[in-house]
Amino acid sequence: MTKTPAYLESKSHYEILDGLRGVASILVVVFHVLETYSGDRFHQIINHGYLAVDFFFVLSGFVVAYAYDDRWGKMTQWDFYKRRLIRLQPMVIMGTIIGALLFYAQACGAFPLIGTTPVWKMLLVMLLGFTMLPLPVSMDIRGWQEMHPLNGPAWSLFFEYIANILYALVVRRFSKLVLTVFVVLSACFLVQYLVMGPQGDVIGGWALDSTQLHIGFARVLYPFFAGVLLMRIGKLIPVRGAFWICSLLLIVIFSIPRIGGPEHLWANGLYEAVSIIVFFPLIVFIGAGGSLTGKYSTKICRFLGAISYPLYITHYPFIYLHLAWVVRNKVPMATGLLGGVVVLAVSIAVAYASLKLYDEPVRKWLTNRFLRKRG
Repeated sequence: MTKTPAYLESKSHYEILDGLRGVASILVVVFHVLETYSGDRFHQIINHGYLAVDFFFVLSGFVVAYAYDDRWGKMTQWDFYKRRLIRLQPMVIMGTIIGALLFYAQACGAFPLIGTTPVWKMLLVMLLGFTMLPLPVSMDIRGWQEMHPLNGPAWSLFFEYIANILYALVVRRFSKLVLTVFVVLSACFLVQYLVMGPQGDVIGGWALDSTQLHIGFARVLYPFFAGVLLMRIGKLIPVRGAFWICSLLLIVIFSIPRIGGPEHLWANGLYEAVSIIVFFPLIVFIGAGGSLTGKYSTKICRFLGAISYPLYITHYPFIYLHLAWVVRNKVPMATGLLGGVVVLAVSIAVAYASLKLYDEPVRKWLTNRFLRKRG
């Protein structure tokens, strides 16, 4: 019995887009470290770092359409779901395990429920976390009402999965015109929340209640399916030095201070709407149309692309730990930032080790087991 591929092999990557995902992942870690000292949403350092999630959604939609739009005659929906699960789920499990291992070391006043959570309940939450099923507020074990309290950022993967399911069930069949209408309506949904909503920002989406689900769907629908539309339009912008230009644009967009105060929430909402609706697709356009010529740029993009997803999905337990250390010991910002540098270094090291020692071998085994036919 020999094994032959049941479907097309993986396509070549847009390496600049992979690199940009890595840049955004590192900025997310830095944002979360600095968030410890920010006070509130009006005074955060790298104030708009949370927009990295919305940028990830644009990238994901673009990449999913590139990888699968022309393959539906050669695979079923279940084949698509298997591919996406094999790509994403192993690192979800790793991030949850890391969160469980560090959970009780994170006990502090900022996480009021940790100290009273029995081990059996934490282990139950861990097992449920492996499935990506969102937990109701009643099962919170931290005190932040997260749908994934061992690894907060997994909420975005929950919405990523929903977007993938919508793509496979319905959106892949849309004509370019129908998809354009859907994307425009999704943009209106996002703008309505940002400009007329109660926050003036897209912070949220991580709890299983009506308010947070509203935020989550507003955040995922436009960017993900705008990414799909970008891929179908197919007109890219070739720009020399695209990786460095796009990286600088991301840094600037994420670092802009909060615009307007509590009395002018619409102003910041308008800024975020323009960033998500206009600038993020533009950056993807430029990045996808660019090319890498220098060997160092190529190596940097490949490394950043490789660690981007592992870094994003495993770093937050270390952020919890860093916050607990600062709160328990009343660590001043100057000292805490040194700890933050350690958190960033450890997070990158753990992400790379997880990728090489766990994620790649597991995905290879799963691919051979579930995506190849015996012939």
